[in-house]
Amino acid sequence: MQTPSEQHLSHRAGWLRASVLGANDGIVSTASLLVGVAAAQATPEAILTAGVAGVVAGAMSMAAGEYVSVSSQADAEAADLALEKKHLAEDEKYEHEELATIYIERGLQPELAKQVAEQLMARDALAAHARDELGINERFSARPIQAALASGAAFTVGAAVPVLTVVVSPIALVIPIVASVSLVLLAILGYVAARAGGAPVMRSTIRVAFWGALALGLTAAIGRMFGAVI
Repeated sequence: MQTPSEQHLSHRAGWLRASVLGANDGIVSTASLLVGVAAAQATPEAILTAGVAGVVAGAMSMAAGEYVSVSSQADAEAADLALEKKHLAEDEKYEHEELATIYIERGLQPELAKQVAEQLMARDALAAHARDELGINERFSARPIQAALASGAAFTVGAAVPVLTVVVSPIALVIPIVASVSLVLLAILGYVAARAGGAPVMRSTIRVAFWGALALGLTAAIGRMFGAVI
């Protein structure tokens, strides 16, 4: 009888994190910006201009931030691998003992741990130490370009909806319509992210919607306050 293949979700962590963060930030920041400007009694043209500028600036900021952050992680991984390669060249015996010790601490018998370390190092010593000593796995290694593109694109998609909502909404109803559409989108995003990542659906949905509602409420209050002063 053939057993079904296991479906794990952790391989989605990198792109899922960047995409969800980008889309969430796109919706929250752009919708909040639009609601805040609208609350200050701005003209429809000013509201739309602020929204478009927010989309462009936000997408570039998200992409650049992800690229810099993940590049730093990639640089740290590369430095660790270079150091480990140097250690292997200088004292392979010690590195073998170090790897065996790791396996013993994980529950293997000493003799078996030594055999496992020997066989893995014979095949690819650097890969074995990268995975089991440094915690660097090729499947989860840092990919700056992928993270930047995913984050920037997701932000743009998320931010475009509140801006388009402004275009089709009467000026008197911009605030409630943009807020309502954004909160629905955030709830959907929380649900999709939870399903894709195998997390509790209700908790994820409520968490995303709550923080979105808080951001919208605060920016609306600040916009109305500054609009009254100015």
